[in-house]
Amino acid sequence: METSEYDLIVIGAGAVGENVADRAVQGGLSVAIVEAELVGGECSYWACMPSKTLLRPVAALRAARAVPGAATAVTGGVDVAATLRSRDAIVHEWNDAGQVGWLEGAGIDLVRGHGRLDGERRVRVEASDGTERVLTARRAVAVCTGSAALLPDIPGLADAEPWTSREATAVADVPARLAILGGGVVACELATAFASFGTRVTVIARSGLLGPFEPFAGEAVAAALRDAGVDVLLRTEVAAVRREGDERVLVLRGEGEGDEAREVRADQLLVATGRVPRTADLGLETVSLAPGEWIAVDDTMRVPGLDWLYAVGDVNHRALLTHQGKYQARAAGDVIAARATGGDVDDRPWGTHVATADHAAVPQVVFTEPQVASVGLTERQAADAGVRARTLDVDLGALAGSATHAKGYAGTARAIVDEDRGVIVGATIVGPDVAELLQAVTIAVVGEVPLARLWHAVPAYPTISELWLRWLEAYGRPH
Repeated sequence: METSEYDLIVIGAGAVGENVADRAVQGGLSVAIVEAELVGGECSYWACMPSKTLLRPVAALRAARAVPGAATAVTGGVDVAATLRSRDAIVHEWNDAGQVGWLEGAGIDLVRGHGRLDGERRVRVEASDGTERVLTARRAVAVCTGSAALLPDIPGLADAEPWTSREATAVADVPARLAILGGGVVACELATAFASFGTRVTVIARSGLLGPFEPFAGEAVAAALRDAGVDVLLRTEVAAVRREGDERVLVLRGEGEGDEAREVRADQLLVATGRVPRTADLGLETVSLAPGEWIAVDDTMRVPGLDWLYAVGDVNHRALLTHQGKYQARAAGDVIAARATGGDVDDRPWGTHVATADHAAVPQVVFTEPQVASVGLTERQAADAGVRARTLDVDLGALAGSATHAKGYAGTARAIVDEDRGVIVGATIVGPDVAELLQAVTIAVVGEVPLARLWHAVPAYPTISELWLRWLEAYGRPH
């Protein structure tokens, strides 16, 4: 059996693994990266990039229709075939040759196959033809295997052969009727996309939509989905699923209902009820960790008790977002190199080699109509954390920039202020085209910029960024 030795072995060549490997190579280490599927991973081929491509046409059409003088140019709806062709181009027809070329240029060795831990600093790789190869790490192993869709234990669900987000974003033939089980980001975004394709969509959620966000975010998205023709069923559970020919029949029970159950019939069923770690077949038991579980880490992404093992991205369950995983990866790759070469390690909060923002400032955009952009704490989270907080709400529709941006513009922006420190610790912005407003708020939260200083950061007029002035006016000028 072939055996090779490297300073670092990375299991998983998605965006997170690529960044760990790249930073380590730049730090002077030799690196091998192991991948059983496509180099580039979930984000490139089945998540972020294809889903946002599917959502872009409906956003562009909405924007044009809301502008007098441009609305008359819109004579039709979303061109589904052209949208799917654009998606195919974005994912390079599910071909990873470009990503493989990038690895080669970066000096990272690619090992194709399924990687499993095989004791301390050892990774056994099984290729698609069944042959095996053993890699040994002089310094470290980084697990970057990500997460997969959770399939809940519902009678008949597995036999119905439901879609996950992978199948939905890779769709070739758009169904006439689609039932979506779940009320989170994936469910809301894909409901938005498929409704724009002309599909009859039903969303079934056990509680409200977008539960971890401020309540007004989920309420606004639910209202917009209903306006788009989506049947949104809240506080509703799927008791069972069965196949009748090509139909999926969902048996529903709502909150407070008696014994009688309703049924929803669909041509396809999408399950979007959460994520599970891809650790079930990773050999964790060979290093005294539990297979199938999330991997706990410290702020440098190192597994406690194992000074050679790191877990980065979704698999550590800190923040299941591509950009946050890449942020972790840069810290992890740098600290692995520093520890390997005897360099200084800066593991203080907000230091070079830690991912402090995972706890305090995780930004996220939901690309629905309207968009939802958030960072940091919600009002409830601040209260639960014991922060003496003040909530500042702004009606985005009342801004001059909003009036020029779109007719009938409507939205809400909420900031959460830590009264003891005089800084913003969280914000949620809901409205058309608000995604690009988020980075300014993220900088204010991470930088702990005092509100007294923000009075001197004058927003240009007339822009929607004038919401900063409205937040400050609601808080009051410093004395």
